[in-house]
Amino acid sequence: MHTESAVNELAEEMDFAALLEESLAASHLERGDIVNGTVLSVDSQGLIVDIGWKQDGIVARGDIERMGRTTADYQVNAEIAVAVVNLSDHDGNLILSAAQARQNEDWLQAEEFMNSETLWTGEIADTNKGGVIVSFGHLRGFVPASHVLDLPRGMKEDERIAFLQTLVGNEITVKVIEVNRKRRRLVFSQLEAEQENRAARKEALLSELAEGTSRKGVVSGLCDFGAFVDLGGADGLIHISELAWHRVRHPSQVTAVGDEVEVYILNLDAQGKRIGLSLKRLQPNPWSLVDDMYHIGQLVEGVISRLESFGAFISLEPGIEALLHVSQMSSNPDENPLRHLYEGQKLLMRIISIEADRQRLGLSLTEVTAAEKAQWDERQIELVAAAAEAAQLEAEQNELAAQAESADLQEQNDELAQHELEAEENSQAQPAPAES
Repeated sequence: MHTESAVNELAEEMDFAALLEESLAASHLERGDIVNGTVLSVDSQGLIVDIGWKQDGIVARGDIERMGRTTADYQVNAEIAVAVVNLSDHDGNLILSAAQARQNEDWLQAEEFMNSETLWTGEIADTNKGGVIVSFGHLRGFVPASHVLDLPRGMKEDERIAFLQTLVGNEITVKVIEVNRKRRRLVFSQLEAEQENRAARKEALLSELAEGTSRKGVVSGLCDFGAFVDLGGADGLIHISELAWHRVRHPSQVTAVGDEVEVYILNLDAQGKRIGLSLKRLQPNPWSLVDDMYHIGQLVEGVISRLESFGAFISLEPGIEALLHVSQMSSNPDENPLRHLYEGQKLLMRIISIEADRQRLGLSLTEVTAAEKAQWDERQIELVAAAAEAAQLEAEQNELAAQAESADLQEQNDELAQHELEAEENSQAQPAPAES
């Protein structure tokens, strides 16, 4: 008897434990959960579904109609997948959704895309003030305005909304950056997708390119330290020191955004995914001509390209920069020679040193004799006078041409007026038609 009683008590305890476990499991039901249930009843208002919880749930007719179906498509005792929308509405009902459960596959797909960093292309279906809406299966994802490419900066809210409206119907490639089923948040980024695309294109481009070869590209951007060139989906950099053989203050002195250029592949860094380019390596090195063009003691004309505390850099043909050291500017040690110089100024100097292999050429003002300087100054005055005379002559010729053109136009107008007058006189001279 005692043994049988103990067995019964143990069985009751096990049943109680099972019921408690089932109750605890049911109590963990949360909004957004996808569960399977059984249809208990069907009427014109919707479905009653048993999901094994403490109360049955309701699937509204409108929820079924959103899937393009009706309540007549469901049978009692049929299994159905539903999503938990509200554990207790204002009437205490458990609200379920068959439409949201049907979206479960789309949520799973979105999660897979996010985890695998797969890019996806869809269509912009709508907009709001914060960004654009993209259809994703039975879901609607959101691309924040800050993640939309080519959105102009500094726009007012109404201007931004108007711009975003122009994108409706366009295809858009995006990356999934957030998936939260319970909060029904699906967020995309076009910006990150483009960054991934560019990274992939750069990797492919790096495998195609070879150091020491050349390739055409388009200048895509300028900055203080160089120019970026689009080589076909990925950018390489021309450092400012590789733009030209002479010194360049800013890349805009050599090129502009949109220029088509041929560049030399200087170096490739596959690990850092960097592409180093050069413009000057495809041009003849002017320093290779220096020994043939110049010699020590030669008088040369040059233009100041840059002033520094230690001297002035002078531009000489054919595109080299020489140095006029401050010690070679004046024989007066108490004078500051730089105060008499300015960028763009033309000077007569004498070559005092040449080191073509080190790309150095030294100049001097003090080595120019007074007679040489006076003769050069006189020549400069003659050149200025000749230029002024040529400019005046060109202006006079232009004025004469304009006067001649005006006279021709007046003559044409006079002839036209004469023809019109003759036509009018002929018309008046014709006899009137006879009456019948």
